[in-house]
Amino acid sequence: MNKFLKVGILLAVSSVFLVSCGTKNDSRTSNINGGKLANSQILNWTESSTLATADLAKATDTLSFNVLLNTQEGLYRLDKSGVPRNALATKTKISDNGKVYTFNLRKDAEWSNGQKVTAKDFVYSWRRIVNPKTASQDAFYLYQVKNAQEVNSGKKSLDTLGIKAIGNYKLQVTLTKPVSYFKKLLAWPLFFPTNQKAVEKFGSKYGTQAKYTVSDGPFKLTKWTGTNKKWTLVKNNKYWDKKNVHLKKINELVTESTTTSYDLYQGKKVDETLLSGQQVKNNLNNKNFVKRLPTATTRLDLNQNQVAAFKNLNIRRAISLAINRTALTNKVLEDGSVPLKGFVPSGMGNNPKTKEAFSSETYVKKSVSYNLKEAKALLKKGYKETGTKNLKFTIVTADTDSSRQAVEYLQSALDALPNVSVEVSTIPFVQLLAKQKAGNYQATIKTWQSVFADPINFLDVYESNSSYNNSGWENEKYDKLLDEAENVYGNSPMKRWNKLVEAEKLLMEEQGTIPLYQVAKSQLLRSNVKNVVYNPAGVPYDWKSAYIAR
Repeated sequence: MNKFLKVGILLAVSSVFLVSCGTKNDSRTSNINGGKLANSQILNWTESSTLATADLAKATDTLSFNVLLNTQEGLYRLDKSGVPRNALATKTKISDNGKVYTFNLRKDAEWSNGQKVTAKDFVYSWRRIVNPKTASQDAFYLYQVKNAQEVNSGKKSLDTLGIKAIGNYKLQVTLTKPVSYFKKLLAWPLFFPTNQKAVEKFGSKYGTQAKYTVSDGPFKLTKWTGTNKKWTLVKNNKYWDKKNVHLKKINELVTESTTTSYDLYQGKKVDETLLSGQQVKNNLNNKNFVKRLPTATTRLDLNQNQVAAFKNLNIRRAISLAINRTALTNKVLEDGSVPLKGFVPSGMGNNPKTKEAFSSETYVKKSVSYNLKEAKALLKKGYKETGTKNLKFTIVTADTDSSRQAVEYLQSALDALPNVSVEVSTIPFVQLLAKQKAGNYQATIKTWQSVFADPINFLDVYESNSSYNNSGWENEKYDKLLDEAENVYGNSPMKRWNKLVEAEKLLMEEQGTIPLYQVAKSQLLRSNVKNVVYNPAGVPYDWKSAYIAR
């Protein structure tokens, strides 16, 4: 499972970590000296789904990682340009062969429970993630660390993992090979430390409610019961850099409908709202309008383990060809989302020689085009090949506005196919994640957000042994291409690129998934909210340095 997140996976690649796909990256800065701070430093923010977890070993969704980014601290934090800057690390030494990292840690960092943050907290955290008993879906991201894969598969003991504490304030990490983007990975919450005392105290409850968490970051999580639709991040007075944290509170409120959040914004109850189609049109000239196009995609997955007919390529292709992605984005969503050319979206890297975007070079038109006539012909062929007379299945998705709009369009589009009947099930986001993880669906709409901008961070989703591949599509050649890209040509950029291009084309030729659109996240954000660091290729919002201006 070579999910090395090579050269930039889901959060930002080597030199293009903060590629914003041509959208506006709104970091709104202003002089905070000379009385520029407002008297009230409270930010009111809306979310479209409930919080799933505050345990970095269990997190899989963007919102959970966003809360973790703001309540926890790792070796580095990314600045507004996506460059890793020292946080808990004060000095980093890299061996000549690029495989051994030695970090000196600051001695003034504390957990919110009063304990010192030490190198042992990193060792404990990383071992916990790769421990098979933890069942972390994201454990593969540590596979570039020596013995991580073997530990995660139960072949080696936890103490063989390539991370060790040299005293309290020196940490050493040994990799399996040089990883040019490793510092960027270390700025992602999965690689942050965990307080062992808290985990042992709370047991299985750790990270399930605010009271079962501790923080070493700018804020502390409060008022979250595990299921409620609002919570608050409050300034952590034990944070080592608290003098540069200006916000006292961040109130987060879940509003599945942008109609609700927009009304709250208009009534000055919140400082930010996401926008749906018509709202985008109405606010294009609003000074508070910010258009964002993160490296997040929405796709339709057909579960071959649940519906035997989905094993047939012609049936999968027929379903894809029946979907008019341009109509979906321009006539239904109308929020700035754009049709996908493949599974990997724009903003995920460029050819090392020609500089052509990956998404353009790998475009397989027939896999993402609309052609109802051909769709019907392929479906007829697929029916004959499988002995199927009709196709009935349910698409399950989240109960948010955009998800409802998308699934209702899909239902209508697919009903145009002969003897196809589609039902729709919309459920809370946290429940959806659980169903998807368990493979408990016939068809589902999935959204994937990168950790940093490299094609591998999308492509490795469909490796045969990926913890995220629960739709039943597997291909030995595909696995081999990714293995070669990461383990044979990792230091040969052009050869590696070609393997990734070939893998993406194969995934699309075989219709391993059905790409729909790249998700726009246009919003209204009050102009007096400054210094919100936005990352389009990973965990989106860092509020550490944010403030409310006068």
